Amino acid sequence: MTMLHDEAVYLGTSFLSAEDGTQTSQGEYLPLSLANRHGLITGATGTGKTVSLQILAEGFSNAGVPVFCADVKGDLSGLAAKGEAKDFLAKRAETIGLGKDYDFASVPTIFWDLFGEQGHPVRTTITDMGPLLLARLLGLNDTQEGILNIAFKLADDEGLLLLDLKDLRALLVNMEERRKELSAVYGNISTASIGAIQRDLLVLEQQGAEHFFGETALDILDLMRTTRDGRGVVSILAADKLMQSPRLYATFLLWLLSELFEELPEIGDRDRPRLVFFFDEAHLLFEDAPKVLVDKVEQVVKLIRSKGVGVYFVTQNPLDVPDDVLSQLGNRIQHALRAYTPRDQKAVRVAADTFRPNPALDTRQVITELGVGEALVSTLMKKGVPSMVQRTLIRPPSSRIGPLSEGERKEIITNSPILGVYDRVVDRESAYEVLQTRAQNKIQREEEQRQQEETTKAKKSRTGFTLPDFNRGDRPQSAPSRSTSRRSSGRQTVAEAAVKSVVRSVASSLGRAIVRGILGSLKSGR
Repeated sequence: MTMLHDEAVYLGTSFLSAEDGTQTSQGEYLPLSLANRHGLITGATGTGKTVSLQILAEGFSNAGVPVFCADVKGDLSGLAAKGEAKDFLAKRAETIGLGKDYDFASVPTIFWDLFGEQGHPVRTTITDMGPLLLARLLGLNDTQEGILNIAFKLADDEGLLLLDLKDLRALLVNMEERRKELSAVYGNISTASIGAIQRDLLVLEQQGAEHFFGETALDILDLMRTTRDGRGVVSILAADKLMQSPRLYATFLLWLLSELFEELPEIGDRDRPRLVFFFDEAHLLFEDAPKVLVDKVEQVVKLIRSKGVGVYFVTQNPLDVPDDVLSQLGNRIQHALRAYTPRDQKAVRVAADTFRPNPALDTRQVITELGVGEALVSTLMKKGVPSMVQRTLIRPPSSRIGPLSEGERKEIITNSPILGVYDRVVDRESAYEVLQTRAQNKIQREEEQRQQEETTKAKKSRTGFTLPDFNRGDRPQSAPSRSTSRRSSGRQTVAEAAVKSVVRSVASSLGRAIVRGILGSLKSGR
């Protein structure tokens, strides 16, 4: 009996004991038609989560489904290489009945890296990310987040492109200089809050975020490629260095998820997903996250399946995922958990109670007894009903277990179908350049005005006008009285009024065109 077929991903084999002592086996599968109902892979360190992720990626790729995953430890890069025959792999294949169906093969792979060192650079713009995710990335409080929202609104109103960090810094400086004027329009703008945001931006830059913001921005369709022979391409994000900045890692993946949600059209349920997205170290997404953000993540997870995207969270402990999100994850692979502490024991109870019970298994007990490469598996069946939980021996991967060498990785990057698309940094005119030009023009106008006033003063002295007597306290002509200054600054020439009218019209048009989605990123059609 073949264990592999086109309608499902083969996960492994479970063994059932009958009352007469005989043992039967059955394959455990993840139906492709229900793979967009999301999933969860959990287990303690070293119990086999990475291999489970690896075989899922292989199965989806072979079925023509593109995959995105973050490679936290470097091991997933082995997907790009053909596996090597080893005794323990052959023994596992024999035990689970895979037999002649077990073969070694690589999967088509594209490597990505925010820092551009171990893969193609990944970038987005400040404008695309939006204020909600950026506030999360910076760790802002409510007041500071309000100032950031004003910054984005001001940029939209004045047609300023926020592409990279220097654009945002320039805008914050401009806001500080115009604080009184802008506070009357947008609400109170605190110098202290602007200063706090600027300091957080500096910290973010030191963590390497300047590599992430800018152009050429990622085209989400490049994560959804298939090969000529119909296999899905696996996009692997090098995350070992990125994990040193866990908030940047979590915000980046959340932004990517929001981009998929906003960009992809509704397609309903299909025979297989358009993309499967693995969110490794998922606890970083929810750790210290404000409730409003968790609520929005829940909303995205709930709705994105209709876009044909399956989201799979990978973490050590099911308690890492909020209950409302956990309830959306229908496909489960649970590796061993240890029950040394009260929190560990609670995690075991939570994990056991989320499975459909199996009368033949004491699920709570089994979770603590699973060996490496074993897991409790429950997947969705027809009509979305979860299968009865089974103790399962996970299949051995066909690709390499372990990382690629540096040379192998470089060879794959060199032969990548997107080579040269993202490797060049583009720095077009944006808020930084526009505001710099405005400042220079302002200085030039002030200098011209000063020279004009000095010329006028000199002409008056030659034609017999009485020069001011400073001993009497007369004001020099170059310093008009306060009342005169107020009157003159309140007047507009016909030309100035016309220019301001045009600016307001353009800003209003831009404001209507810029529409943000659930997580604050720009919607498609922009």
